[in-house]
Amino acid sequence: MMNNQNTVEAAQDDTEGQKFLVFTLGTEEYGIDILKVQEIRDYEAVTRIAHAPEFIKGVTNLRGIIVPIVDLRIKFRLQNIQYNHQTVVIILNIADRVVGILVDGVSDVLTLGHEEIRPAPEFGSTLSAEYLTGLGTVEERMLILIDIEKLMCSEDMALFESAA
Repeated sequence: MMNNQNTVEAAQDDTEGQKFLVFTLGTEEYGIDILKVQEIRDYEAVTRIAHAPEFIKGVTNLRGIIVPIVDLRIKFRLQNIQYNHQTVVIILNIADRVVGILVDGVSDVLTLGHEEIRPAPEFGSTLSAEYLTGLGTVEERMLILIDIEKLMCSEDMALFESAA
């Protein structure tokens, strides 16, 4: 009986598709599961933490919660990092913790059907393929789909161990 219900739910997921928040880093577009997103905020100055990895910009106080802010541009080794009026922080809720990611801008929310998501290629890049869920294609656009929970919980991020 349980198998039939799982099959029905899987069929519904295929027809409805998966929703992704689309953001930009440099010239590339990325997508993350919209269900991980708590809110989107303007970038404000953060409090720097001594001896934190370079990609951790610092922390901010979000309604009484101290939130680490990760600059994905630094994490992904992008060049010419500039902050402007489009720079935003995406506040995520991951593994019962709140963390922010700094990105160049947020463009929209897209629903991708199963047929619009291709497997992630295996190649040496600044973003390990283990953190990619695939590549989304919508008309002429290509989105790099990130498993944001896996990335934020990874050992090299050291976010959850140091914050615990």
